[in-house]
Amino acid sequence: MSNEMEKPPKEHISPFEQIKRTNDAGMEYWSSRDLADILEYTQYRNFEAVIEKAKLACFNSGQRIEDHFADVSEMVEIGSSAFREIKVTLLSRYACYLAIQNADPNKEIVAHGQTYFAIQTRRQELADKHVEDEQRLLLREEIRRHNVQLAEAARGAGVVEPIDYAIFQNHGYMGLYGGLKQDDIHRRRGLKKSQKILDHMGSTELAANLFRATQAEEKLRRDEVKGKDAANRTHREVGAKVRQTIRELGGTMPEDLPVTESIKKLEGKQNKRLGKAED
Repeated sequence: MSNEMEKPPKEHISPFEQIKRTNDAGMEYWSSRDLADILEYTQYRNFEAVIEKAKLACFNSGQRIEDHFADVSEMVEIGSSAFREIKVTLLSRYACYLAIQNADPNKEIVAHGQTYFAIQTRRQELADKHVEDEQRLLLREEIRRHNVQLAEAARGAGVVEPIDYAIFQNHGYMGLYGGLKQDDIHRRRGLKKSQKILDHMGSTELAANLFRATQAEEKLRRDEVKGKDAANRTHREVGAKVRQTIRELGGTMPEDLPVTESIKKLEGKQNKRLGKAED
């Protein structure tokens, strides 16, 4: 009897996983050339038509094409130390999923690819949602804390009465939301009277409002602003600056961002998880 231990069989790795690449930032991507080979497209020009359909599907789904497809050139060796430039499209996981959906359905490998990328894309969506939820919880708590500090700075400028502070807050929103007041945003989002707009913002919108609050507080203190009118004007100017920055960066205006699940539900889920962990 041999003394050698039997080696366990190697775990099967999907061919789509094998051709996955990772950039210097740790982001995964696929080469359209590699994907075309796996999907048995002998003529790359035929696969280019698939890529174009995938780009259209990406656009129609409301996603930015440039976030998922990057057209680049690569140099490949063709023998005798000679090189030739070829066109390549670098694809995100979502882009691969769309390409697979538009590939030749008669190929067995395409069916395998549809299953693989559907499962992996869903896993990524769930992972991204978890990250988004955690970011929302952290940002919402930061806004609570900084709104207390903003109120103190406003009080130092002469905004004392609750009605005056509500007007002061509205000026910040009007600057950031293109003239919309808090009630306007509330109605635009279709929220109930008991629901707070900050509790239904995604992480991007919460971050913009946190930046507005922190910068308004800093400016009130730094410039030693005095008087309710001056404080209101300062808050609106800061909000408008944040809005201008978003526009210059090509971002979505805050009022056009989607309404999200109540932060109260996320906090309830988190408390349940923490309760179970302590048991």
